Amino acid sequence: MTATEKYFNKLSPAAPLAVFRIGFGFMLLASIVRFWQKGWITDLYVTPKYFFNYYGFEFIKPLGSYTYILFIICGLAALLVAIGLFYRFAAVCLFLSFTYIELIDKTTYLNHYYFISLVCFLLIFLPAQVCFSVDAFRKGTLKKGFVPQWNVDVLKLMMAIVYIFAGLAKINSDWLIHAQPLKIWLPAHNDMPFIGFLFNYDWIPFVFSWFGCLYDLSIPFFLWQNKTRPFAYFAVIVFHILTAILFPIGMFPHIMIVAALIFFSAEFHQKVLQTISKFLHFSPDLLTSKDIYSIPRYRKWIFMVFFAFQLLVPFRYLLYPCELFWTEEGYRFSWRVMLMEKTGYTQFTIKDSDGKQMVVNNNHFLTTLQEKMMSTQADMILQYAHILEKYYAKNGFNEPQVYVDSYVSLNGRLGKPLVSPTVDLAKQKESFFYKQWITPFNDNIKGF
Repeated sequence: MTATEKYFNKLSPAAPLAVFRIGFGFMLLASIVRFWQKGWITDLYVTPKYFFNYYGFEFIKPLGSYTYILFIICGLAALLVAIGLFYRFAAVCLFLSFTYIELIDKTTYLNHYYFISLVCFLLIFLPAQVCFSVDAFRKGTLKKGFVPQWNVDVLKLMMAIVYIFAGLAKINSDWLIHAQPLKIWLPAHNDMPFIGFLFNYDWIPFVFSWFGCLYDLSIPFFLWQNKTRPFAYFAVIVFHILTAILFPIGMFPHIMIVAALIFFSAEFHQKVLQTISKFLHFSPDLLTSKDIYSIPRYRKWIFMVFFAFQLLVPFRYLLYPCELFWTEEGYRFSWRVMLMEKTGYTQFTIKDSDGKQMVVNNNHFLTTLQEKMMSTQADMILQYAHILEKYYAKNGFNEPQVYVDSYVSLNGRLGKPLVSPTVDLAKQKESFFYKQWITPFNDNIKGF
C-alpha cells in the first residue's frame, strides 16, 4: 500500500473522540449558562433595535424574546452531545443553533465563536458517540472500540489551523517591531497582583508579542510529539490562563485548554474514561469493545472539502489592494486574534433634495457596543447608513442621502477619516468587491 493508503487504514482507540465530545460539550454548555446568567442574551439579542447581519446571510433574523428558546435548544444540544444521547441529531442541532446565534449580529463576532461552529460541524460527521456514550449503552451494536486514526487527527488539524494562522497573522511589523497593540493594552493592567508591575517596563510588550507569535506557530507541532507534549500542554495552560486574566475573551481560553487534550495518546484518554467510570460506578463493558467503526466513504470528501476551504479562506485578504487592518476586508474568519487596537468616532448627516438636513444621534438607533464596533468597520458603517436611509425615508426625507464623518485610530496612530465624507453611502451597495469609498491608509504594515 502507498503511504496514504496505510494512513487511512490506520486505527485508533475511540477513547480520544469520546473524551473530546464530553469535554467540548460540557464546556459549551457552561458557556451558554454563563451567557444567560450575565444577562447578555437580553443585552445583545433582545434589547437592540437593529442588527448588523453578515453579507449573504441576510435571512438570519433576530428572534426577539424567542432568542431564549434558541439558547435553551443550544444548551440542551450541548448536553446531549456531551453524554452521547441522540448524538447525531444533537450535533446537528448544536451546530445550527450556535451558528444561528453567531450570525444574528456582526457586532458580537469573535474568532472563538467561529471555532466552535466549525468544531460543531465536524462533530456531526465524526463517530464520537461509538464509545462511552448513552447511545452506545442503549444500542450495543453501535458500541465500537476503534475508529480510523484520521477521525481523531481531523480535530488535531482543526486546532493546528487555528494556532498556525494566528501565528502567521502576528508576523507583521506592528506586532513584532512596534509591539502594538500590546504596548497599549498591557500597561492598563499594571495593578494586577504579583506581575502587574512588569507591565510598566517598555520591553515587556515586545516579550509578549514575540512569545505569542512563536507560541502560536510552534505549539501544534510540540503537542503532536510524544516527548514534548507534556511541556507543550503546560505552556497551553499557562498561556491561556494568562490570556483569560488579561483580556475579556470569555470561555475561549478554557475551551482551548480542554480541546488541546485531543493531542494526548489514546492510552491517556482511555485512562480518563476509566477514571470517570470508577467515579460514576459505570460498567466496564462501556470500554471493552474490540469492534471497528467503518466510516462511510463520502465523509472523507466532506472533510477534504472542509479543510481545503479552511486553508484558503484566511488568504482571501490578498484579493484586496489596501491595508487589511484598515479596511478589514478579508479580516474576519481568518484567525486574526487580538491583533489591533482600533478606536473610532462617527457622525452621520442626513440630507435630501428638498434641502432638509440633520445630524444623527447614534444612541437612538444603536447600543453602546454596536456603535463602538460600527465606528471602526467600514462594512458596518455602510450597513448603518442603509438603516438610516430607510428610517428617514419613512420620516419625512425625500430620497435621503447619508454622509459620515469618521475618524479612526489604528494601533496608537493619529486618527484620520476611514470613509470619504463626500460619498453618499445610501447609494453604495455591499458586495465582496473592494470598497473604493474607504480612504487610503497612507501607512504600511508589513507582514502576512
